[in-house]
Amino acid sequence: MSIRLYDTATRSVRDFVPIRPGKVSLYLCGATVQAAPHIGHIRSGVNFDILSRWLAYRGFEVTFVRNVTDIDDKVLSKAAEQGVEFWRLAQANERAFTAAYDGLGCRPPTIEPRATGHIPEMVELMQDLIYRGHAYAAGGDVYFDVRSFPGYGALSNQRVADMWSADDADPKNAKRDPQDFTLWKGAKSGEPYWNTPWGPGRPGWHLECSAMARKYLGERFDIHGGGIDLIFPHHENEIAQSKARGDAFAQYWMHNAWVTMANEKMSKSLGNSVLVADMMRRYRPIVLRYYLGTPHYRSMIEYSEAALEEAAVAFSRIEQFLTRAFELVGATEPAVAVPDEFAACLDDDLAVPGAVAVLHQSVRAGNTALAAGDKEGAKARLGDVRAMLGVLGMDPLAEPWSAAADRDAANLREVVDNLVVVALEQRQAARARKDYAAADEIRSRLAAIGIVVEDTPGGPRWTLG
Repeated sequence: MSIRLYDTATRSVRDFVPIRPGKVSLYLCGATVQAAPHIGHIRSGVNFDILSRWLAYRGFEVTFVRNVTDIDDKVLSKAAEQGVEFWRLAQANERAFTAAYDGLGCRPPTIEPRATGHIPEMVELMQDLIYRGHAYAAGGDVYFDVRSFPGYGALSNQRVADMWSADDADPKNAKRDPQDFTLWKGAKSGEPYWNTPWGPGRPGWHLECSAMARKYLGERFDIHGGGIDLIFPHHENEIAQSKARGDAFAQYWMHNAWVTMANEKMSKSLGNSVLVADMMRRYRPIVLRYYLGTPHYRSMIEYSEAALEEAAVAFSRIEQFLTRAFELVGATEPAVAVPDEFAACLDDDLAVPGAVAVLHQSVRAGNTALAAGDKEGAKARLGDVRAMLGVLGMDPLAEPWSAAADRDAANLREVVDNLVVVALEQRQAARARKDYAAADEIRSRLAAIGIVVEDTPGGPRWTLG
């Protein structure tokens, strides 16, 4: 067994060799909580949840850190627009992200640290960088000296001389070089601030992740993940900060591609975003997970209603087999091991499309067994299919989907109860005014949809026929 992963830093697929045998340390850039999540935001959560599940299946103990950026320019700008405190906006949107992750079946990370909870670690990092000559304070801000770090630009394959100036500085432009980026921003009127040796202020975005990754995963860890839009400048700056401090930092860099609309990255600023909460009202969450999780993580997903409908149809074929097989052979636990072909695909840079092809082959073989009345064959295929779906986080017979199905059934029962009560009240009113034809019509229409009404001395009772 050898897992191979595409490493952005080397631009190649490499054998995955963890720092500590049997353990994997994984950091994922999580939500910047200036707004509720759209499906482009949540794709990384689904992709890296599948990665985490596969690593766990392969026997690794996974420490998964997914941060929350709850203080940055975007959060403050949105809070000001809405006339609310930044923390109130951040907390509301963090809850929306949590609901989206949970709704799409993503397991909680080992820890989900917030930037505002790690200011001391950020101050310590800046102190180390200034001491080593890689950062400087100016005009209340603290900047990273890009030219002091020879490897700057390696991740994104750029030369410093060809870069535009960093656009995250204060307009007073106290920095020495246009490419230098901001570690700490001096306090402005009306903004939150924390006291530091260089004056009051707040952290820059890039500083936050370096501090939190080191806090929970150490000076050297296995995998750093995020969307491809983070390669530059965010991840490039994380590398510069952490390595200039003396940390080895991440050994592998993995990046998922975008969800696009009309070939444009989905984003709120472009006005082409589709909120996860809205999508979960229109499509079953497990289908949305299938749609986001089954393309290769490094492939673009072009959003369309047709593509979502195709995902729904494809997943329904799987569910139909599960239902038919369950009726024939009864409850069947997932197989102990997934098929070798399925495992080979996921070992090869998490090639989920190939793994899903194996899954559908097993469904077809299972349907053939069902048609032939082959109970043992159907049971074996049912176990294989459930094992594969479990690794992908898409088994409708397992948590969290089975619990969600139970809740949906209970909610539906409550709705039906209320509707039948209304119908029976109308029937009783018709009988009270001696309009027996109308009363009989209501009873007949209820019977047509499987609801049997029985008149008793205590009043009408109904059952599902």
